[in-house]
Order: sequence, then structure tokens, then C-alpha cells
Amino acid sequence: MSEITCFKAYDIRGQLGSQLDESIAYRIARAFAQWLKPKQVVLGGDVRETSSVLKAALANGLRDEGVDVLDLGMVGTEEVYFATFHLGVDGGIEVTASHNPIDYNGFKLVREGSRPISADTGLADIRALAEANEYDLVDGRDPTVADVDRGGYEQIDIRADYIEHLLGYIDPAAFTPLRLVVNAGNGSAGPVVDALEEAFAELHMPVEMVKICHEPDASFPNGIPNPLLTENRGVTRDAVLEYRADMGIAWDGDFDRCFLFDEQGRFIEGYYIVGLLAEAFLQKEPGARIIHDPRLVWNTVEQVEQNGGTAVQTKAGHAFIKERMRAEDAAYGGEMSAHHYFRDFAYCDSGMIPWLLVAELVCRKGKPLSELVGERIAAYPSSGEINLTISDAPAMLKAMEARYAPGALDIDYTDGLSVCFADWRFNLRASNTEPVIRLNVESRGDETLMQRETDRLLEAIRAIDQGNNA
Repeated sequence: MSEITCFKAYDIRGQLGSQLDESIAYRIARAFAQWLKPKQVVLGGDVRETSSVLKAALANGLRDEGVDVLDLGMVGTEEVYFATFHLGVDGGIEVTASHNPIDYNGFKLVREGSRPISADTGLADIRALAEANEYDLVDGRDPTVADVDRGGYEQIDIRADYIEHLLGYIDPAAFTPLRLVVNAGNGSAGPVVDALEEAFAELHMPVEMVKICHEPDASFPNGIPNPLLTENRGVTRDAVLEYRADMGIAWDGDFDRCFLFDEQGRFIEGYYIVGLLAEAFLQKEPGARIIHDPRLVWNTVEQVEQNGGTAVQTKAGHAFIKERMRAEDAAYGGEMSAHHYFRDFAYCDSGMIPWLLVAELVCRKGKPLSELVGERIAAYPSSGEINLTISDAPAMLKAMEARYAPGALDIDYTDGLSVCFADWRFNLRASNTEPVIRLNVESRGDETLMQRETDRLLEAIRAIDQGNNA
């Protein structure tokens, strides 16, 4: 039995050649089929050079298990999510490495209803089956025998249905003239943006799009699309200023996340977008429940409560957010990491729905985005997420609790350690996917206080880590 090392907590990602190739993709597909026992599965792939060949290997593995394959072609992750629940099929796989380096690729897997499959809900079992490499018989017969019917294969296009679904989140009549800079990062978002642009024109929506890095290009001539990196934001910011746009939008490679810039070219932290989207939903659905993670909370809770909703906190990470959303029948869930989840999108995350809602909110309010978020940033300034490599995360959390808990108003363990004081709070948590801890700090309207306490926290963390390593 050979070890397969590309399985992660929430998906499959690996370096091409050493961790992932066509033969491994084939084995994973057969394992997925053995575990889920689906009749039909949708497949999609992003723009990366190897996505089409890996997708073909997946299709072969699925078909050899008797599974019918519906191939969506080159699409984003959320189009696979949409097709899975819209068509009522048994599962879906997107071939993507999102924002990983160019020599990586991977898979995102869902089951019926686009329910997530993570390490503790099936991914570990699929890995074990793939590593065992023992193929079950198809219909009780040897799959190498020629008279056994393989699963079928069909190329399908559901983009028109997907676009219609996206438009269902907004009221086209509410839109006033807008100029948007859209940066697809040469990833998979470009064709969807084009389709939305056509739909806007048909609906007589006064929206103008300025497209940069638009054409899908597997060589990523403008760099890997990852707007979370500060060095990747300049091109969108500069275009917003040059074209005097009302808003800038940039996506990662498989566009399950979008990142927004205001009309001044300023990058808007995901934390403040969560509050805006909560407000947008509560205007459409008064009294709705809104899910958020514990890293930064005060702004979100206030915006939810001011708009008549109920804020519900849960652990960060898509599997936890989606599970809690289902339990609470929540309309929307948001993470500061730019993952936004929607009940009517099968509780999945989307990189298209958020900017549509924010654009509509800008039009409805008659205020520029800088003003909408500026008020919130001033009310609750935050540090942004600070990642720190340390030797022992559990020991660090224990030591920081011992240091800060005695003077705190509240301690919360929903996800890592959240410590709340009268005018500031912090969350410190270990990453689910990397050997780091993540620090977030916010205050009530006092940026100087927030910055001072952030510096003190960083100093304490470094001192404790040095002590642990002594």
C-alpha cells in the first residue's frame, strides 16, 4: 500500500509529479466512487494546464466504477457546487489548486446537495481506499472484462442556469450607474464575468465593467491570482483610480473568494464585508440568522443586531460554518478570510454573490463604498490576521490564557482562545492547515489602543515561544 500525501483537512492539494499525477487522480476517483456509491457525478476544472488531464483521469476512474460523468468543462469551484445541487446529482469534483503555486493542483469534493467532504466526514476514508488501491467489482463483475458497462460520459453547459441563479440575489431595478474594475487574475472567473455583463445589458442595468487580467491563461502572466497577498493588490488599486471606478473586484484562481476595493483603491478587509453582507441580507429577510467566526466579532454582531437579525458564532472553517448554518437555517455565513456562504446556494461559498450584493447595497444607500466601510472601520479598527510560526501551539494558548485571563471580562474557547476586555479583544488560534497560530485584535473605536495591544501581544508571544524553545 503506497501513501498518498496530497490529502489535506478540507480538500486535496499537492505538488505535481511528486504528490499528484494522473494515476493518483484515477485512484482517488475510484476511491470516491467506492465510498460514496454515486450514480452521477459532475466534474469541472480550473484554468491550470494540468486540470484537463487530471479531470480526464478522474472521469476514467469514476466511469470504471460504473458512475455516469457530467463534465462542465473549464469552470470555477462554485459552478461545480451549483451543478451538484441544481441537477440533483450525487456528488461533484472540481480540479483546482486555487491560489497555490503553478506546479500544484488538487481537488475539491462534495457529495449530494453539495455537502462538504472533509477529513472527519469522509476524506480520510477516501484516502484509505485510494491508498489500498483495491478496486471493487462493477455490478458484481470484473471491470476489466469487456462486456461490463462503464459509466457514461457527457459534456454539459449549465452556465445560463447558474447566471440566472446569481441574478436572483439582487434586484436589477435597484442599480444606479456603476463602473466596476474586475480582475479575474487570468483565472476561471473571466467567462462568468462576461456572462454577467451580457445579462446586465439585457436587463438594462447601468453597470460598466473595466476588465484587467481578464483572459484565462494557464501561464498566469500576471502572477498566481491571490489577492490576499499585499503585493498582488496594486494592479486592481491602480485600475480603480485610473478609471475612477466605484469599486474594484479581484478573484482567486477558482473564484470561490472575491476581494473588494473601494473607489479610493483601498483594499477592504474581509471582516467588514461580512457586516455589509449581513446588512444586505437582513434588508431582504428581516430577522434572519447570520453565522460568523470568532476571530473578529464586534462589528458583525453590531451590524446584525442593528438590522434586526441574530448573530450566531461558530468555529472558523467551511465545514463548521456550513454545518451550523444548516442547524440554524441561517441565511448567510461569513468568514473574515473572504469565504461567504449562502443558504440558497446550498450553504456553499461563492465569490460572485458577495460583490453583487455589495454593489446593490452601494446603489441602494447612495453612498460610496469607502463611506459604508469607513464608518465600520472607525467604529471597530482591527489588526488584520497576523500569522506566526511557533513551536508549540497548545502550550502557547495555555500560556497566553494564564497571562491575560485574570483581567478579562470574558474568555471564549469556540475556536482557539478569545479574550475580551472592555475596549478591546483578541483571538488566538492554531491553523487547521498550517504550522502557525493566527492572531486577530480589535478595539472599540480606538485604533491607537488596538495597535498598542497588538504590539504587546506579539511581544508576549515571541517571549513565550523563545522560553518554550530554551
